[in-house]
Amino acid sequence: MSASGKFVSGGIVAVTAAFGIGVYYAQVYGYYETFSQGDVSLTSLESGQPERIPVTTFEAIDADSSPIRYRACFTTTLSTALLTETFTTLDKSEPRNAPDWFECFDANQIGEDLEARLATAYMGQANYEFGIDRIVAIYDDGRGFVWHQINDCGDKLYDGSQASDNCPERDQ
Repeated sequence: MSASGKFVSGGIVAVTAAFGIGVYYAQVYGYYETFSQGDVSLTSLESGQPERIPVTTFEAIDADSSPIRYRACFTTTLSTALLTETFTTLDKSEPRNAPDWFECFDANQIGEDLEARLATAYMGQANYEFGIDRIVAIYDDGRGFVWHQINDCGDKLYDGSQASDNCPERDQ
C-alpha cells in the first residue's frame, strides 16, 4: 500500500473513531441534565390525583431527547404502612436502566427487589406525558426511586395501532 493509501485509510479510521466517540458521549452523557432538588408524587387512592410526599434527599437526571430518560433517587420518612394505605400500588413495573455514572439508580437491583417484595411500586402519575407513566418504588427504609415507563396507550402510539377508548386525548 502506498503512503497516500495509508494516509487515506488512517484518516477514515480516525474520523470513524471520532464519530463513534461522539455518539457514545451524546447518548451516555451529553443529553442528560442533573438535578439535586425536585418533588415526588404518588397517586392517591382517595382522589385519584398525584399528591406530593415529603423527601429528604433527592437527585435526578432527565433529557429532552426521550420521555423515558427520567430517573430519580430520594429518601422519605413515610412508612410503608401509610404509603400502601394511602397511595395506588402496582403489581407490574419494570425499572429502566440508568447510565452507569448515575450511581444511585440500579435498575436490576430495584427490579429484583420489587419482584421479591422488598420494595413496593406505586403509580406516581398515570400519563405524566401521553403514553408515559411516572413510577415510584419505595423500600421499607425510605429509599425511593422514580422512572418513566411506557403504558398501554404509549405502546399503541409507538406501534401505530389504534389507541383504546381508555387513553386520554393526546396533545398535538
